[in-house]
Amino acid sequence: MRWDRLDDRGAVTAEFAIVLPTALLVLGFILGGVLLGAHRVALTSAAADVARLEARGDAALAAERLGQLPGDTQVSRVDQGGLACVTLRAAPGSGPLRALTVAATACAARS
Repeated sequence: MRWDRLDDRGAVTAEFAIVLPTALLVLGFILGGVLLGAHRVALTSAAADVARLEARGDAALAAERLGQLPGDTQVSRVDQGGLACVTLRAAPGSGPLRALTVAATACAARS
């Protein structure tokens, strides 16, 4: 009976050494996904604001709204018939997420 207890002595430590890094990795992926989603929502809102402001001729307010975005945000504009379309692209956060780019496009009818 004593031999059985001695055979299991390092099992808990070994399991902990495997489970802890895996749990931290999963948590990192979850937090990264939440950060990407939040960044996408912010870009979509900003693109809609800028498209709407530019469509009604408020270039100064549109520039002010663009000034509120991070400095690495790329802006592209396209006129499609009577629509003013704005696309914003930016890398979210820092670290490994900098390798990804999130984009959002919004269009508004010119008045």
